[in-house]
Amino acid sequence: MKHRFASLTALSAAALITLSACGSSSGGGMEGMDMGEESSAAAEATPSASAGATTEATSSASAEDMGEHNDADVMFAQMMLPHHRQAVEMSNMLLDKEGIDPAVTDLATRIAAAQEPEIEQLTTWLEAWGEPEEPEGGMEGHDMGSMGDGESMEGMGSMEGMMSDEDMAALGTAEGAEAETMFLESMTAHHRGAVQMAEQEIKEGMFPDAIEMAETIVETQQAEIEEMTALLEQR
Repeated sequence: MKHRFASLTALSAAALITLSACGSSSGGGMEGMDMGEESSAAAEATPSASAGATTEATSSASAEDMGEHNDADVMFAQMMLPHHRQAVEMSNMLLDKEGIDPAVTDLATRIAAAQEPEIEQLTTWLEAWGEPEEPEGGMEGHDMGSMGDGESMEGMGSMEGMMSDEDMAALGTAEGAEAETMFLESMTAHHRGAVQMAEQEIKEGMFPDAIEMAETIVETQQAEIEEMTALLEQR
């Protein structure tokens, strides 16, 4: 009996040890699963956080790039805007007329097509820089600086090539050959003023895209000046 009782005691003790070991192993496994889930959750969250940081960095870099400009860039955009807008208005006036030489209407079409996208770009730059479309105090009395011929472009009235309201009204009522000649002469002067402003931006500007636009203006509008001079000589 003693021997049997001892055997039962030993078996009970063994069973308790086994259950204890199982419980310990099970608890350890659950802890492992929790850690695994946490690691997985962290892994899933990491790409999102990384993407957010990348987007933020990119936006910051873009804003910084757009901010790299100087006063000459701002002035170029502010003064070229009304200059381009009037050139497009002049071109559309001519295109609305009947009986105009196709060579002249083709030129007017190209001028409007080239300058309309530049108007949008100039506006975008000024908005990104937090600058108004007009210089402080308006266009009148604003000094554009000394041009290559030594003249100062002070105010809209002295900006070479800009047509007055009376000139625009006269172009609007002119017809046929008179309208063609008026358009060619006025746009030639208009282009010369734009080339002057563009050359100043190339010399003094800082913003790469604005300088690139200025270079394009010099190249294309100088070629158009030569084209208009040739058309006028034929009359």
